Amino acid sequence: MLLRFGKQLCEEIARPESKPFHAFEIFEEAMLSAIVLLLFSLGQTTTPTTPPRQAQPAASPGSAIDIEIASKLLNVKRIYVDSFGDDAISKQLQAMVVNAISESKRFIITENKDKADAVLRGTGLEKTSQEVHAIGESTNVAAASGGEHAEISGSTGSSSGGFFAKKMGIADSQASTETINNARLAVRLVSADGDVIWTTTKESKGAKYKGASADVADQIVKQLLHDLDKLSVKQ
Repeated sequence: MLLRFGKQLCEEIARPESKPFHAFEIFEEAMLSAIVLLLFSLGQTTTPTTPPRQAQPAASPGSAIDIEIASKLLNVKRIYVDSFGDDAISKQLQAMVVNAISESKRFIITENKDKADAVLRGTGLEKTSQEVHAIGESTNVAAASGGEHAEISGSTGSSSGGFFAKKMGIADSQASTETINNARLAVRLVSADGDVIWTTTKESKGAKYKGASADVADQIVKQLLHDLDKLSVKQ
């Protein structure tokens, strides 16, 4: 378009009969067209501004620790169950935990501490208490009766009367004593490098066909398996 206006302007100036005012009009029209084209080209080449990227929040130290602990726990395959104590109750609880872990089929129980991926340590307590249950029943029966008779004839008279009462009672009571065992066990799983990677505490008064020690050991292992399944899903 600018070339066309420039050609017209040169031809107009070269003409002998051309008027200066007419040539100025052609020049003015050419300048306006140039300005319009310039503005249009600037509008087409303007690049849209992109919003600045928001900085991603850095991972907290707690998250990094959780990831490391989870990784160690998921890699545990062989467990050494350490002594819970020298008394009979502690030894019984340890044996119950070893049995529950073995029945889970998820870990290998080893007696060689050096070969274990983690060591299970714990402290157990079992208390025995007596509960007394009493039931009482009683039945009472009572009866009463009475009567009176009077007679007057002339100067003489007579009277008679009577009364009867009876009460009977029967009482029956029964008392029984129940022995309650309450087992409590706190355990922790320690990795080969000495880090505590899992802990839990359970308490039980026993279950159907199962004593308190066996039930609390089962609860410990079930909680460990539950936590491992949750970590596996997250991974």
